Amino acid sequence: MTTASTAAPAVPTTGCRSRRGPIRRIIAGSLVTGAVLAAGLPLIVFAGAPEPVITGSALLGFAAGWAVLAALSARMTDQPQRWAWLPAAALAVAGLGLLVLTPDDRVLTAAGWVWPPVLLALAVWLGVRVRRSLAVGSGRWLLYPVVAVMALAAVGGAVETVGLAADQRAHPMPGQSYDVGGYRLHLHCTGSGGPTVVLQSGLGATSANWARIAPVVAGSTRVCAYDRAGQGWSEDAPSERDGLQAAADLHILLRRAGEDGPYVLVGHSIGGDHAMTYAARYPDQVAGMVLLDATDPYRATASGAVSAGPPSAVALVPSLARLGIGRLLPTSFWSALPEPAAGQVQAFSSSPRGARNTRDEVATLPALLTQAQALTSLLGDTPLVVVTAAGHDSDPQRTAAQERMAALSTNSSHRFANATHAGLLDEPGGAQLSVRAIDDVVQAVRTGSPPD
Repeated sequence: MTTASTAAPAVPTTGCRSRRGPIRRIIAGSLVTGAVLAAGLPLIVFAGAPEPVITGSALLGFAAGWAVLAALSARMTDQPQRWAWLPAAALAVAGLGLLVLTPDDRVLTAAGWVWPPVLLALAVWLGVRVRRSLAVGSGRWLLYPVVAVMALAAVGGAVETVGLAADQRAHPMPGQSYDVGGYRLHLHCTGSGGPTVVLQSGLGATSANWARIAPVVAGSTRVCAYDRAGQGWSEDAPSERDGLQAAADLHILLRRAGEDGPYVLVGHSIGGDHAMTYAARYPDQVAGMVLLDATDPYRATASGAVSAGPPSAVALVPSLARLGIGRLLPTSFWSALPEPAAGQVQAFSSSPRGARNTRDEVATLPALLTQAQALTSLLGDTPLVVVTAAGHDSDPQRTAAQERMAALSTNSSHRFANATHAGLLDEPGGAQLSVRAIDDVVQAVRTGSPPD
């Protein structure tokens, strides 16, 4: 007896259906590759680097993600996505260009008129290609958010470029600028009489931050606010400036502006460390000093070393600012000053250049703090007022550092202010306390009496 076989015929294992799984995994893998490299290269490999290097390395990371999609889809599936080579090549060329050429802020700002429309066109084209080249269920929905982010980056970059041009027109430079050796620094002096008060800003701040203080001080003596290289209306220097280089810049600036010393130096935050460095370098040019919640310069170890290098997150901010992210924040986030100073502060602080200046000053902070320590007993009986912001009086280490700064002169006063660190400049009550400290030192210089 014969028996018929009832076994079903074998089903082919090849075909479009069996290859959809791999394409989804390849798309997901390419996105993970791009994201990991775009974050890891700026944060780890090039941590703390200047803006062109950070942006360029991130673009190379994204380019690698698109290249993975193009290469693996052609090799491992029957749905090759060769179109992905175009964004890979475009981003790679842009990234390598930034890494090799390292353009300055002016070039990057000028390029802002070009790359946003190009990126937007690329995003639109990618959206069309994704829809046409990948079937429903193949994982194309994973790529749509990427395309949307590219389009948003293009729009944000265009808004930032237009905004920078508008800010330049809306906030003309007060005062004058002077050549200090191949680049120009901004100086704004008002009032008359002596001694002349010189205001030194904190980290990432500008001369506009003194808007509540300078006009009041000008009622009794000459007062000058200036911008260090890379800040506000001052031009960029060829390289990062440490405390000694910044002191030399200020010395030349005051001389070329015809502002005679000796001066009363007023420094807020790291501006206090700049004032101390200037006093150590040019002691005969210092008639008095006011340190407004100055940054602790005694952070060095016993060997004199200070932890170096800017945090990698700070170095990311200039690149993000190119996308207009800073403009999403209200003016009150940047300053409590009245207009037009509040707008001036916002225009600089939210800009890529302002973020880059902050990154540069963080990078040189270890050198500045070490150089500020050179001021030991050079002040003698020079009038000195140290103002400590609220909250720091409960920190023994901070209080000890402030007391140590007050001990730099035998003719000093240490005051605890009921104001925040930033409030010593931009809030009415804090600014009034700062003005009082400045006036006391000016009067002490004039009369020879203690600043109390």
